[in-house]
Amino acid sequence: MAHPRATAPILRQACRLQPSAPRRNINTSLFYITNSQRAAPRALTSSTVTAQQTSSLRHHSTTSSPSSPLSSSSSVSPEEVAHFNALASSWWDPYGPSRLLHQMNPLRHDFIRECIRDGVPSTAPSHNIQDLLPRTYLDIGCGGGIFAESAARLPTTASVTAIDPSAEVLSVAQAHARQDPVVFERLQYRQASIEDLAAEAAASEAKTGQPTLYDMVTLFEVIEHVATDPGAFLDRCGRLLRPGGWLVMSTMARTMTSWLTTIVAAEDVLGIVPRGTHDWNKYLNADELEAFFAPGAPASKTAVWQNARFQGVVYVPALGWKVVPGGEKLGNYFFAIQKADTSR
Repeated sequence: MAHPRATAPILRQACRLQPSAPRRNINTSLFYITNSQRAAPRALTSSTVTAQQTSSLRHHSTTSSPSSPLSSSSSVSPEEVAHFNALASSWWDPYGPSRLLHQMNPLRHDFIRECIRDGVPSTAPSHNIQDLLPRTYLDIGCGGGIFAESAARLPTTASVTAIDPSAEVLSVAQAHARQDPVVFERLQYRQASIEDLAAEAAASEAKTGQPTLYDMVTLFEVIEHVATDPGAFLDRCGRLLRPGGWLVMSTMARTMTSWLTTIVAAEDVLGIVPRGTHDWNKYLNADELEAFFAPGAPASKTAVWQNARFQGVVYVPALGWKVVPGGEKLGNYFFAIQKADTSR
């Protein structure tokens, strides 16, 4: 099997940014949202993140479709939607408030390739890594489309469905996608929630016996922002994944290090992330996240999960994002888990 680095030139092309205006200084204070509840972290216990927290949801997680109002069971927070509506126009500015997401994107693809390569049984025939890459993606909480566009550009991709709660951010995403005919043909944006898609899949299965399922479901920088129980949210995400597919995400551990780096330093001191973006109390430690897929957990009721993987990453000023072994115990990290194919 070819090493995943063999596809690096293709991914560099997929992750490319469209030509943009010359670099300029961004006054990120224009995007700040006051949060009177900002405080130092509480004691680190598994009960810190509760199933009923309903505060901040960011640009990512899901939203209800325009035809249906938000309900108490929705994973969407209107306050967070408003927060990221304000950032919509700057989404594709590589030096703007979303610049850390642009810089992280190549590492997302690296992590996905490594998961797919290492998830192939040793007894399986040798394959080129490109033959194993997903053909269909569901990107939940897509924002302006940084990952969704790059996935659509891959030659192995047939289609990408990307959902987000923010109408304004999606408008920017759609306008940007039109600049690339390949992306525009393969990528569909929807203002919809995970609840909407789960309901549609159930209706499709009842009518045709075949729900709409995807080879890969991604939620980058999403889970720590949902307004409902993370376990129930992940269960809905998993139901949209085909057997053998991967659920891939990124989030942050709830540690003193992450509070200092992602909130105090990134938001309050350096201003490289708009203030009010994160709620430290909703960060998830690696063991908490993996527990959502353990036997008896919500996501295990309809599926068997295997091959859980973690990869810690850290942002180094002037150098960008770097992989740090064991970093999932400190701050930012990727997580992936495979839905077992029990039909074999």
